[in-house]
Amino acid sequence: MHNILNPEILISTLGYAGIFSTIFLESGFFFAFFLPGDTLLFTVGFFSSGDILNYWFSLIGIIISTFSGSIAGYFFGKRIGHKIFFKKGSLLFDPKNLEKTRVFYQKYGKWTATLCRFVPFIRTFAPILAGVGKMNFKTFMKYNILGAILWPVVGTSIGYFFGSQLPSIHKYVMPAIVLVFLSSFIPLIITVFKKRREDKNIPK
Repeated sequence: MHNILNPEILISTLGYAGIFSTIFLESGFFFAFFLPGDTLLFTVGFFSSGDILNYWFSLIGIIISTFSGSIAGYFFGKRIGHKIFFKKGSLLFDPKNLEKTRVFYQKYGKWTATLCRFVPFIRTFAPILAGVGKMNFKTFMKYNILGAILWPVVGTSIGYFFGSQLPSIHKYVMPAIVLVFLSSFIPLIITVFKKRREDKNIPK
């Protein structure tokens, strides 16, 4: 498990197969929400700057893995999601959440398919919930393609830039990974604080 969660070890032991399979699973399989998506992209770019990995081959493979993983998550949610949400009394799987999901995607669904890529955990569940909420597949495809391109390009490019500026990438790779991991939670923290502030302002 430790090897899977450490991008540096994952890349050195499993190579491109480990990179692409990790991104594929994290992009739409609920049991893989803990996998290191953001830090893995950064590390790929970091290593690519030192010619340890091929940048363009890695980037194209990650884009394909991200896109296909999201599609798999969408159809999982569409075909099996209703059965999961049928469990009454469950905090997560209560039927009420199915209707909330539909309403959420009617209001924010288009850009959620794109922007969720940059938020840990949410990017794993968003495609599934899009399927559960019966978001129009063509609409989902359009915004999913955008997210599947933007997230890998931004993540690997940042890693490549920092790697190219440092004299010894192996010396700085772990501190950089920790920094990226912590910063990836900033959008989620901002969202939580905004939600709490909005709840306080709602008249009771």
